Amino acid sequence: MYMQTEKTPNPSALKFIPGPKIVETPIDFPSMETARMSPIALRLFSVAGVTSVFLSHDFITVTKAEDISWDEIQPTLSAYILAHLAAGKPILSDTAPFENSAEPSLESDDAVTKDIKDIIDTRVRPAVARDGGDIVFEKFDAGVVYLRLKGACSGCPSSTITLKSGIENMLRYYVPEVKEVRAADE
Repeated sequence: MYMQTEKTPNPSALKFIPGPKIVETPIDFPSMETARMSPIALRLFSVAGVTSVFLSHDFITVTKAEDISWDEIQPTLSAYILAHLAAGKPILSDTAPFENSAEPSLESDDAVTKDIKDIIDTRVRPAVARDGGDIVFEKFDAGVVYLRLKGACSGCPSSTITLKSGIENMLRYYVPEVKEVRAADE
């Protein structure tokens, strides 16, 4: 089994592309404590310097501490992922519930919120996934869209530019009610 890796715009995050499908719905594990439901995420967190693990449809993004070199940990991470998949071990434990990474449109959403979610799902999330991350709608309040950054996007030096120059401009163009876009943790 061969696995491809790709650099991301975040120098602290690396995208591992093993080939087979990983998960149906993207899941972010920002710490080891949140990874108890995923044997593979727990295994990756056992490598010194790993700070977060993001599982997506066909890739795994691992983020490391800045003081750790990829040369030190990439071979171990690759070996763990390949061994886990080759052994047919589960990605998620059967008993563990998980929080859906995407926020589906709800019946109670107003037309503006539905439009925002649709644009994010169809135009933004696929582009961000190519960079090893995910962006999830949190809320729309008083003209401000709040988005949660996950995977390689979380902590990325260019995330502010992505939010302001890319996503904010796009949403303001298609949805005039949008005045600003912010990271949900601001």
